Amino acid sequence: MNYDFIVVGHGLAGAILAYTLRKKGHQVLVIDEPKENSASNVAAGLVNPVAGKRFAKSWLADVFLPFADQFYQELEERFGQPLFFHKPIYKVFSSIEEQNNWMAKSAGGNWSEYIKTTYTQSTGEESINDPYGGIVIDKGGYLLVSETLRLLAEEQLAKGQMLPERFDVEQLQLTEQGVKYKNIEARHLIFCEGYQVVHNPYFKWLPLQPTKGEVLEIQTQNFEPERIYNKAVYVVPVGGGRFKIGATYNWRQADEVPTPEGQEELTERFTQITTQPYRVVNHWAGIRPAVRDRRPLIGQHPDYPQLSVFNGMGSKGVLMAPYLAHLYAQALAGEAELLPDVHISRYFSLYYDYIKHQNL
Repeated sequence: MNYDFIVVGHGLAGAILAYTLRKKGHQVLVIDEPKENSASNVAAGLVNPVAGKRFAKSWLADVFLPFADQFYQELEERFGQPLFFHKPIYKVFSSIEEQNNWMAKSAGGNWSEYIKTTYTQSTGEESINDPYGGIVIDKGGYLLVSETLRLLAEEQLAKGQMLPERFDVEQLQLTEQGVKYKNIEARHLIFCEGYQVVHNPYFKWLPLQPTKGEVLEIQTQNFEPERIYNKAVYVVPVGGGRFKIGATYNWRQADEVPTPEGQEELTERFTQITTQPYRVVNHWAGIRPAVRDRRPLIGQHPDYPQLSVFNGMGSKGVLMAPYLAHLYAQALAGEAELLPDVHISRYFSLYYDYIKHQNL
């Protein structure tokens, strides 16, 4: 059977890319082994346009945000149910120094598009510990990632556009026309494997660091469900008095096993935000594909142009994937150029060093 594209992996990046390629009229086959605790399924799906202790606007937020908004609205209309929820984010200052840092930062630029309110003292909310105040960030929200992936997968399975199995790279053959996998032929194959790319013989030279993250789901009744909270951890409402809390970052232990240490870290940070009683309902662990320069890894292989990678979005996939999938679909058709910041050509020197080492 012939396709234009094979997409390996159906995390958020692969799912959005496959959907985007089909919208452009291409025949696309997705190959993916379903996995409940994939990084995408575990994630809270957070979008935050102002991130970090330095109060930096998220990279290309002005481009990514409106595109993502439109993309998820289209999916909601397609499937007839809400998937993306717009929520303000209350970033709680952890110290007077952090408050001062924000005041200095905000004095040097126009933040009115993203910052709704600045509090220099407590808001007075009984359930929140915010003695130094905080800022309310506009245009935040979260995607129901696992539900979005489930709907897209069910649609593809019903149409015979998805193989729910593990991709065996040893059965991949490169041909003059493209690629052949078992009895399937395609012009191009795109790896969207997340952290598993470190085991991929064609792209293992990329500087991707598997990073374990643990997430809790808790139940509490006395917490504002119309806001996302952020103070060392995020607290995202998911309905019915439940909230997702996360996430940890662990570069040393790249497995998907929830740990008592992870739960302790998350609950300790949660209790810095509130003194309200709660109980832990669920505890998950997943592995993110983190990149050293915090930019995605997208582009064709330097020696095998019939192979590509679309990866490395880490915790920013909900925000970045819709626009970058659109841009890469155009680039593969020769209609646009990839952004240099995301193109894997910035790491081609690592590939040539890897090849040289293999030939020694």
